[in-house]
Amino acid sequence: MKRMTLATAAALVLSGGMALAEVKSEDPIKLTLHDWTGQLITTQIMAAVLEEAGYNVELVQADYLAQFAGLETGDLHVAMEIWETTGREAMDAAIGKGGVVNLGETGMLAKEEWWYPSYVKEQCPGLPDWTALNDCAAVFATAETGEKGRYLGGPVTWGGFDEERIAGLGLNYEVIHAGTDAAMFAELESAYQRKDPILLWVYAPHWAPQKYEGEWVEFPAYEAACYTDPAWGGNPNATHDCGKPSGPIWKVGWAGLAEKWPGADKAIRAFTIDNDAMGAMIAKVDLDGQPIEDVVNEWMDGNQATWSAWIAQ
Repeated sequence: MKRMTLATAAALVLSGGMALAEVKSEDPIKLTLHDWTGQLITTQIMAAVLEEAGYNVELVQADYLAQFAGLETGDLHVAMEIWETTGREAMDAAIGKGGVVNLGETGMLAKEEWWYPSYVKEQCPGLPDWTALNDCAAVFATAETGEKGRYLGGPVTWGGFDEERIAGLGLNYEVIHAGTDAAMFAELESAYQRKDPILLWVYAPHWAPQKYEGEWVEFPAYEAACYTDPAWGGNPNATHDCGKPSGPIWKVGWAGLAEKWPGADKAIRAFTIDNDAMGAMIAKVDLDGQPIEDVVNEWMDGNQATWSAWIAQ
């Protein structure tokens, strides 16, 4: 792949051009990897950019929510995607302890919610209103769930409070968690081809809501009190009787990052990408079968001016 070498970058510095982000420590900066394609792409782009600036980078597989323990202690250093929809509570708790800092928005906006293909409305015409779900539980029921409707949730590690939402809203549904992101969307593809009813977790940025015609269920609008105060909402005895929040996807890091790697801290804060660009890259991996490394290299080659600015000071 043709990318700017460190020698080229150094020449730019000497000629008054771009300056590389300051490399204060040669210790590896540990970026976390999770279990969905977009996060792997985001993280590997940031890793490639930091390597271009001369940093030693290590990619570490970590649980999405449990990773905060490692970030708080400095055993892990950067998480490139914390979704407002599922990770805000854990992020705020970690920041409140003092060991984690918010490194700003990624530029992507998150939406995660229950979703169904449009053809299902023929059998459940009250959708997308959530109050139609119980009337249509039999439509989504399977041998696995008996009389209850089946909701295909994301991997357990993603959080999301789906079981709490079912209890809070009194829904006659059972959550069946997909083992992996890929398995979840493979099941959607299979159901869609057969025009079988399916209700599942779909998120954006992602290719699925672009490829498939469908809708998100419309739950009562989220407010912070919905997750903490049973008196909020239609069920006075339970929390989570609302939809999921939506909003930015954040970057977070160990609180010691800026002191140990000040240039890297600035570069990570400068990172930004939008939903369309990310959705297109996810599609190349998940639909076209391209290796993530090839997609990342292609982005780096086509966006040198963008990422060069991130490591300039």
